[in-house]
Amino acid sequence: MNFHIITIFPEMFDSYLKESIIGRAIKDKKISIKFYNPRDFIKAPKNNYKPVDDRPYGGGPGMVMRAEPILSAVEAVFKKLKAKKLVKLKAILFSPSGKKFDTAYAKKSTQKYTDIILISGRYEGIDARVQKILRAEEISIGDYVLTGGELPAMILIDSISRQISGVLGKYESLEEERVSSSEVYTRPEILKYKSKNYKVPKVLLSGNHKKIEEWKQK
Repeated sequence: MNFHIITIFPEMFDSYLKESIIGRAIKDKKISIKFYNPRDFIKAPKNNYKPVDDRPYGGGPGMVMRAEPILSAVEAVFKKLKAKKLVKLKAILFSPSGKKFDTAYAKKSTQKYTDIILISGRYEGIDARVQKILRAEEISIGDYVLTGGELPAMILIDSISRQISGVLGKYESLEEERVSSSEVYTRPEILKYKSKNYKVPKVLLSGNHKKIEEWKQK
């Protein structure tokens, strides 16, 4: 799976993508991450100022991200993929009013696409013509508003990547493919904290797998 991220803050991804499972998946070439900064697609005037935003038509607070730099960044993705064969591409915009992202969507994405474009907006949003021109799907990660689309992009990368064979090492590592519980325990068997003993439930120590699975289902 190849992720193409459109963002004016690519550095925000650095530490997250270098660590743990995602970092290993990139190193093992299970996934690839490429960045496209809309600022790089603006012809700089003499003062080198590259505005990616402007005042909204109709008035209102804040600024809106301009369509041209984002469309140019996406065109760069298209150009890069043109030489590749069997490309199955998906473009995604982040919006609180979009379709709610979930594990089913993540799993379907690995089955249907080879390349995903994640467009991270800022300010008051992105000029609506970007979505109309690209026919990008609007996705929401929850009923709240964030300052930008970088965090949602990281969430999609994480959730989709773990559905790819070999990223987690074992198929059984996928919580959604096994009976799981919100309560998990490890050593020690008895945890002493402020004069109180906190014990692991006896059923988990029983070795009776049937009863353990029943406990997890409850």
